[in-house]
Amino acid sequence: MRSALMSLLTATSLPAMATDPIVLREFIATTPPTPQSHASTIVETPAGLVAAWFGGKQERDPGVGIWLSRHVHGHWTTPVEVANGAHPNGLREPTWNPVLFLPRRGPLMLFYKVGPDPQHWRGMLKTSGDNGEHWSDARALPAGMLGPIKDKPVQLADGTIISPSSAEQGRWTIHFELSANDGATWQTSQPVPNPDAIEAIQPSLLHWPDGRLQAIGRTKQDRLFSTWSADGGHTWSALKLLDVPNPNSGIDATILADGRACLVYNPTTHGKHWWDGRGTLAVAISSDGAHWKQVLVLEQASAAEFSYPAVIQSKEGRLHVTYTWKRLRIAHVVIDPQRL
Repeated sequence: MRSALMSLLTATSLPAMATDPIVLREFIATTPPTPQSHASTIVETPAGLVAAWFGGKQERDPGVGIWLSRHVHGHWTTPVEVANGAHPNGLREPTWNPVLFLPRRGPLMLFYKVGPDPQHWRGMLKTSGDNGEHWSDARALPAGMLGPIKDKPVQLADGTIISPSSAEQGRWTIHFELSANDGATWQTSQPVPNPDAIEAIQPSLLHWPDGRLQAIGRTKQDRLFSTWSADGGHTWSALKLLDVPNPNSGIDATILADGRACLVYNPTTHGKHWWDGRGTLAVAISSDGAHWKQVLVLEQASAAEFSYPAVIQSKEGRLHVTYTWKRLRIAHVVIDPQRL
């Protein structure tokens, strides 16, 4: 009887396990080094995954720095602060929104912002020649360049790096910063046409198999925006709203090896408070960038915040998603995209 019961349990439980796309759930740091953690980024290097985020007492506090952890021998290393807004005169400003990016010829880049608020922050850059273990001194990006505001750049076949950026001085606007020499110099794209006066920031770039680029991201209009480029990011189509809800919260997206696009986002609309709508974090899939289907819910809880995701597909094919977990920790979820 016991053997028959065990056989029945095995037969009924295996299909559910085999179809669950989530392979792993964990926190980057079981004991976070700061009271709050937010705005993570993740990259794959030859030595393994590297993740970073900003952490401190709370957002905008001068003590907020950029923290980083490397995935070594199956575990995340103890987070270390790798950048901050300290000045030689003792003044310290908060840091914001790190973005990790590894160009084909290296070195590993860490973009981030320093300043009292998003209206007055400045773009900064550090580099690492050993996959994130040691970092160069910080250098400011050229005047007028902010770097990738939240989500990772893409690199074209000719080596051009396209950085998705935005500004929040007055009306929110997006733009793109391009470098043809591995970040030594930068130029901006032509302004993105915006006949509908959509207020948009924090674009995420999709490099489709046909060579076109699409940028999607958050708006104040309760839906994601979209714009396309057919000339390597120099010019862009008019900004349009997608039929995808968004509560004015950051997203991230990537093109999968099978040609589909994967989006991680809050599939809701905003409420009375800025954090309303961030209690559900989901995954959607698209084959054309215009029509998106929600296929997975990563988190769902009332009066909670699960936000600011980052997503990449590793060389082995798995999706790695990091995101803010209640502002307290950075969560890491591994997904099998073949099950989406």
